[in-house]
Amino acid sequence: MSDGDKRKLQLDPAQAARGLPVLVGLLGLLGLWLAATGGLAMRDDARTASLQGARDSAIVATRGRLQEHQRMLATRIAAAPVQAALKAGDRAMAARALAAGWEGVQRSEVWPADMQALYAALPRSGYGSLAVAEAALAAGKPAARVVKTRGQQRLALAAPVTDARGPALAYVEFPLARLTQGIEAAALASGTYLALRQGDRSVLERGEATLSDSAESLAAKVPDSDLRIAAAVPDAVATPFGLDGMPALGIGVMLLVGAAALWFGLRPRLLSASGRQHHEEDSAPTLSELQVALPTPVVNAPVAVTQGEAAPTPDKGPGYVPVVIDAGIFRAYDIRGIVGMTLDEGVAELIGQAVGSLMAEKGFEDIVVGRDGRLSGSQMADGLIAGLRKAGRNVIDIGMVPTPVVYFGCFHLRTGCGVAITGSHNPPNYNGFKIVVGGETLSGNAITDLHARIADDRLFAAKAPGSLSARDISEDYIERIAGDIQTGRQLKVVVDAGNGVAGELGPRVLEAIGAEVTPLFCDIDGTFPNHHPDPSDPHNLEALIQMVARLDADLGIAFDGDGDRLGVVTRSGKNIYPDRLLMLFAADVLQRNPGAVIVYDVKCTGRLPAHVLRHGGSPLMWKTGHSLIKAKMRETEAELAGEMSGHFFFAERWYGFDDGIYAAARLLEILDATESPPEEVFDSLPDGVSTPEIKVELFDGDPHAFVEQFRAAATFNGGRMSTIDGVRVDWPDGWGLVRASNTTPVLVMRFDADSSGAIARIQKTFREQLLALKSDLVLPF
Repeated sequence: MSDGDKRKLQLDPAQAARGLPVLVGLLGLLGLWLAATGGLAMRDDARTASLQGARDSAIVATRGRLQEHQRMLATRIAAAPVQAALKAGDRAMAARALAAGWEGVQRSEVWPADMQALYAALPRSGYGSLAVAEAALAAGKPAARVVKTRGQQRLALAAPVTDARGPALAYVEFPLARLTQGIEAAALASGTYLALRQGDRSVLERGEATLSDSAESLAAKVPDSDLRIAAAVPDAVATPFGLDGMPALGIGVMLLVGAAALWFGLRPRLLSASGRQHHEEDSAPTLSELQVALPTPVVNAPVAVTQGEAAPTPDKGPGYVPVVIDAGIFRAYDIRGIVGMTLDEGVAELIGQAVGSLMAEKGFEDIVVGRDGRLSGSQMADGLIAGLRKAGRNVIDIGMVPTPVVYFGCFHLRTGCGVAITGSHNPPNYNGFKIVVGGETLSGNAITDLHARIADDRLFAAKAPGSLSARDISEDYIERIAGDIQTGRQLKVVVDAGNGVAGELGPRVLEAIGAEVTPLFCDIDGTFPNHHPDPSDPHNLEALIQMVARLDADLGIAFDGDGDRLGVVTRSGKNIYPDRLLMLFAADVLQRNPGAVIVYDVKCTGRLPAHVLRHGGSPLMWKTGHSLIKAKMRETEAELAGEMSGHFFFAERWYGFDDGIYAAARLLEILDATESPPEEVFDSLPDGVSTPEIKVELFDGDPHAFVEQFRAAATFNGGRMSTIDGVRVDWPDGWGLVRASNTTPVLVMRFDADSSGAIARIQKTFREQLLALKSDLVLPF
């Protein structure tokens, strides 16, 4: 090698001296970033640990206070003065003796066990007081609950007693401070939140109240009570490269030390070698020289179309044939179409930009996106996400999950906005979008307005696209349910997901709460090779019934294609219709929430409202449709709702959205609490004769227009007509319904009565009226 070649290979000290500040600067910036975020992450970890400790100490203290008061109540009831008054049948004297010398007692009474006078005096007598009384009678021992008396929250205790006149109940109230001392004394880190909760309300809150919506993720029950301690911390700092706080801090410090060593050790030698020791600071680059130029994102302009015309989808490149947007895919409570005919990636992009535009107007920046297991799901997700980002929205992609997990993500990730890409129970070539903005599921005019935004060229295009991140919240969903629901006896359950997206998470949730699960058709397959994933059709439950019988299982659970609906069959092969499941759920919820509103749709049995009333609730019939039901729940502050299609909405202990998986867990919890086999529990519910949903295709004409004509033309002697949703006619011994489906071009009918003779009479009446209006209808009754 020549000397010239050797010189070429040697490092130029001057050039190295000029490049060294850039290297040192980059190492220093990276080190500072890692060290700062690592330190903040360690602070967040410490704050979370401190909060969990405060929560646990509050639980221990609250439980201790409850047990102390319950023991004291039992002791005072056993005292001689109280027992003497009870033996004499003098309940007023017994109440005075019970309170005598007991510091802090604000109310002391002894009631007859039937409590008829108290029920008659509702609401003045207090729903909470009756709830704790019923709990004590049911358990046969002292019970406690937070109640409202004269506008004040108090700790109420009740215990069953017996006097000369028969079974009775001792009842006392104390100031709430008797219960809350533990949570008030708990050391709370700055910026965190702690609350004592009962049902869906906070009894006492401490700390940063803006974190209340996310506090259920760290909530834990107070054992042997209906209370729980909820807790929340601010969003944790994200460290680079997924490192934990300590490693990030350590690596950051090492990089800073390395940068300092290069600057103070190597730099003087390089400058000396280059003969440029003077003006050392001149070799440092300016700020503009250190900046990395990023290309300005190009945001495609929205497609301009004339009012009322179909909007073409964005240009996707050579050879792409766009699908023209059909206004008909914008339905009553979601968007749904046929892939390749009325729906494709370009249409999804425009829908995403329309949703993003609505979010921008309302001030929402972040949105959760998830999809079901359909073959077109990834394509639809790509288009939707592109449109959302074009509108400047930050997208959190949670991948392939059941629709309820998307709803859960809106709460858990505190976005308030989400889109579930799903065709629900429709055939494999369908897909669609269920949309939540600001905590409200879009329906009606809000859905059609998305089409109007596209048609009217009212799509917002941000200067820079929104961000995209991926997040797996499946474990968070499982932990949230399993942290609240646990069964004592291991119920043997067969789960049929119909190859829908609930096939992976559904069994895992039920196993996590303590069930023994046998999966059936739980492999996710968007072609649905075994049967259609719709549990409302009895034919789709045949394989599940056979498997339950073969395994001698306690129960069969069926989910629909996206996991927001529930079907149930028994060991004997009986299909438990959702309106009867709603009876069971309502009785359970009303035990803890007397007087609560229970919403049900027009397809539910006429025996349901009477059952709700018998259990102290307020029944309310409303229109069919998941978004319509959720809106009515918010309006009425209902604790529970259900539809005949298998949608169940729990506001008590959950978030108020429809979730077939969570409903299955609540069902197992209820069955576990009884000593009877599940079959006997279901047999104890009011029953009659009913049909499943009967779907009748209209080969010509609009189902909605037909139902409106039917309403105007039909006459029903002795029947009471309701037109909340379609036409429902109630007689004393049964009812019939005809309505237009909001998802498919069919008429939906259902009949329910006390006897087979009554149901035949009602069907005959409807048949005559329907055929008089349209003689070519094919009616299966």
